[in-house]
Amino acid sequence: MPQPVFRVVIPARYQATRLPGKVLLNIAGKPMLQHVFECAKRSGAQQVVIATDHEKVKQTAESMGAEVILTSAAHQSGTDRIAEVADILGWSDTDLVVNLQGDEPLMPAELINQVAANLAQCEEASMATLCQQIDNEQEFLNPNVVKVVRDEAGLALYFSRASIPFDRSEVANHFGYRHLGIYAYRVQFLKAFAHWQAVELERLESLEQLRALAKGHRIHVAVANQPMPPGVDTIEDLQQVEALMAKKARLSS
Repeated sequence: MPQPVFRVVIPARYQATRLPGKVLLNIAGKPMLQHVFECAKRSGAQQVVIATDHEKVKQTAESMGAEVILTSAAHQSGTDRIAEVADILGWSDTDLVVNLQGDEPLMPAELINQVAANLAQCEEASMATLCQQIDNEQEFLNPNVVKVVRDEAGLALYFSRASIPFDRSEVANHFGYRHLGIYAYRVQFLKAFAHWQAVELERLESLEQLRALAKGHRIHVAVANQPMPPGVDTIEDLQQVEALMAKKARLSS
């Protein structure tokens, strides 16, 4: 089946909370942002745009031949930044956009394509995202790991940092599903989202997708068709990604 027509926007904020300037950090001879851009270019996307609030990031992105939009520094989320890009570039309400975070240098192109295709096929959903099964209790209990519960049609019922669903029987040993931070949106939804205030559930959990659920929008959640590699939030993450890239290079040589 042909891939749906979609675009990728890479939000590349400079002032990351835990690792400032991380999108420009060197990994295997390239800025991390360049690795992310190359992942996006390997997908079926019609267009790839980097959205940033910082002139240094803009200059770096332009030097590697990327299309770049300088957006407001006031945005509270990557979704808001992508909505501004869609408005500036005049994208149609029916267009699909994938949000690929600027700290995911190992993202498989297949997962970008999967989340876009899932949204294209699920007409009742305004957003689509991915998950993978949790296989150990430590991860299930970790509040930094976002969990998701879905209905029988694969639509999200709730996202939480808490351990959901709770196994009352303590027999099934089921650890639920981890939410993966890649999204696809319909542009019409993005335009509406940008004008909504944060809701109480979103503030409590610090999860912006809960704003969409609270407003009555459906989010399609599929199990990723392959494991999602680690992103980069800390120096330790950076070292892990460097090691994985080095291993991949050795295997391919």
